[in-house]
Amino acid sequence: MTALGRAWRDAQELTARVEGDGEVRALAHPSLVGVPEVGDTVLLNTTAWAQGLGTGGYALVVAVPDRLPPDPTGPGHLVKARYTPLQVSVQGVDEQGTEHHRTIADAEDVAGMPVVVADLHSALPAALIGVLATDPDLRVAYVMTDGGALVAGFSRTLSALAPSLAGVVTVGQAFGGDLEAVTLHTGLLAARHVLGADVAIVSQGPGNLGTGTSWGFSGVAAGEACNAVTVLGGEPVGALRISDGDPRPRHRGVSHHSLTAFGRVALGGVTLVAPRGLGSELGSQVEEDLAGQPQRNRVVWMDVDGLEDALGLSPVPLSTMGRSFPEERAYFLAAAAAGRYAALQVPLD
Repeated sequence: MTALGRAWRDAQELTARVEGDGEVRALAHPSLVGVPEVGDTVLLNTTAWAQGLGTGGYALVVAVPDRLPPDPTGPGHLVKARYTPLQVSVQGVDEQGTEHHRTIADAEDVAGMPVVVADLHSALPAALIGVLATDPDLRVAYVMTDGGALVAGFSRTLSALAPSLAGVVTVGQAFGGDLEAVTLHTGLLAARHVLGADVAIVSQGPGNLGTGTSWGFSGVAAGEACNAVTVLGGEPVGALRISDGDPRPRHRGVSHHSLTAFGRVALGGVTLVAPRGLGSELGSQVEEDLAGQPQRNRVVWMDVDGLEDALGLSPVPLSTMGRSFPEERAYFLAAAAAGRYAALQVPLD
């Protein structure tokens, strides 16, 4: 290893020299592999890096063989990243004998909490901005599912947004949040009853997997997230993936992924929020795309006064699929509009 780079929530950038490849940018998660130092020999997984895949383009540190981390001593019997060489034990908010077990065990629902559901992690900051630009006093929790990155520490966005979030709950095989939960259901209950959230935002972690087919996309789980919200007595709010900047026809207007996840998987119904101010051509395309939604789904066109300025002041760079806010204005405006709608649905005390 030749140099250290930036560090953030359980993540350390570094540069390593690999024979035949030269200098390689890599990322270590200290909770898994320890804290690397310049001069260390590191074992790298370059599978995604070699193919040019993966958010950030990193090789990933598997181990620092000559200086292994200490054995874990903390409590908790939830094993995440199960049956992989890097499986990790964490303490779950819902496990027996812990401070919040009784709270989660006794919780019946999320008391009408609005939940913004998005299929990509990049929607998170825009949805949060939409909530807080509408009512800055609301508490917002992020619930991260395991369709993308499993390690919450991979996301620089989460570190930058921490002051504005009530907390992060990692569910399923995802780990590294402020709270850990076994399922999305207990994660939502923890967001409401442990973190005291007024609004939750649910999405997969950074990165995603897609095959150019209707069903072969990790974000299809957004529809299942809506079902979990419905079962728990919350209000699912769909952050539509809208674009006029994506070169792929299947993602222009309302992406086929949004139409599949919300229209065919969310069987309990979901409120789909479309932003006003898209312009006549794109607005007409979105209206046409949403015309075929099942009766159980409600389409709401939301005023976006002030949201574009708020997005311009985002504490983190707004980027999706390598395109910035100006290039994907409609996408980020749609996520912010969903956040605004959710803020307006918070039950009055």
